[in-house]
Amino acid sequence: MASLIYPAKPQPGDRVAVVSPSAGLPGLFPQVYELGLRRLREEYGLEPVEYPTTRIMGADPRDRARDLTEAFADPDIAAVLATVGGDDLITVTPHLDDEVLRANPKPYFGYSDNTNLLNHLHRLGIVSYHGGSVLVHLGRPGVLHPLTADSLRAALFTAGWYDLTPAAEWGDEPRDWHDPGSLADEPAMFPGAGWRWQGPATVVEGRTWGGNLEVLHWLLAADRVAPAASLVGSILLIETSEELPPAVEVYRMLRNLGERGLLAGFPAALVGRAKAWDFGRRLTPTEKVDYAQDQRAAVTRAFAEYQPDAVLVFDVDLGHTDPQLIIPYGGEVRIDAVSRRISVRY
Repeated sequence: MASLIYPAKPQPGDRVAVVSPSAGLPGLFPQVYELGLRRLREEYGLEPVEYPTTRIMGADPRDRARDLTEAFADPDIAAVLATVGGDDLITVTPHLDDEVLRANPKPYFGYSDNTNLLNHLHRLGIVSYHGGSVLVHLGRPGVLHPLTADSLRAALFTAGWYDLTPAAEWGDEPRDWHDPGSLADEPAMFPGAGWRWQGPATVVEGRTWGGNLEVLHWLLAADRVAPAASLVGSILLIETSEELPPAVEVYRMLRNLGERGLLAGFPAALVGRAKAWDFGRRLTPTEKVDYAQDQRAAVTRAFAEYQPDAVLVFDVDLGHTDPQLIIPYGGEVRIDAVSRRISVRY
């Protein structure tokens, strides 16, 4: 695998870019966005700098790419944070100035559709950060979830090893952003049952690659994934979105990664807790349990066929559920299946 560099970290008091390369949802939900900005200032001591397309829905991909390029080029910007995900960042990355990004590496935080940019930076040799959303997590109703807050703080400001912690409680039923009054109320939370481990009792170390599984499939179709040989030894990072893909599609997407030669090269995978509820699909508690179980079975089946010796860790809080742990993308991870411990190097 090609070497990747960790960009220099911001310090409290620094200016950080706040961008919407996927969707300009801050323009539709300003109350949530402003809460996120306030917490960025008050909780982390960082000064957000908004770019022209941050609040614009449907902004031209070239304009969004310009904002990203300028954020990386500006010597006064210490990190870049995405406001939220979306569904068309794949149209933005071709317009980026890669020479500017290479010459000015900075920590980039985002997930979901931001998998497009995380993968792009990975191919440029830059470590980025899977997780962090100004709207979803910094704008969380009630208070910041302590696991999210601590993980984000460590990822922003520190460079050492950090032990991930299983969530004692978790949620996937957010408050309705259309109701400003809902920001005062904590979202519904459910008891956590810890991580689920499968595979050999061994210790695996490597650099991560992956992201949102649906977006990875788009990237494969667009031929924007590095050759399988260059990713051998990587630890696969996968999670699914609020679109709740059925288990058969999760299996098929992973099967296709297997046919590409990718799965056989991954000695381990961190699998995000499956989001199993959305406003358009309000599954019952029993249906949610069944959905998550079916998804775990689909992942298990694919790995059994293409990489049966892999260590699999399920229900890690790294995707579309609450809390959210930050994972360095292209950064180092240690999975200890003996002591059942996961550590990441920020």
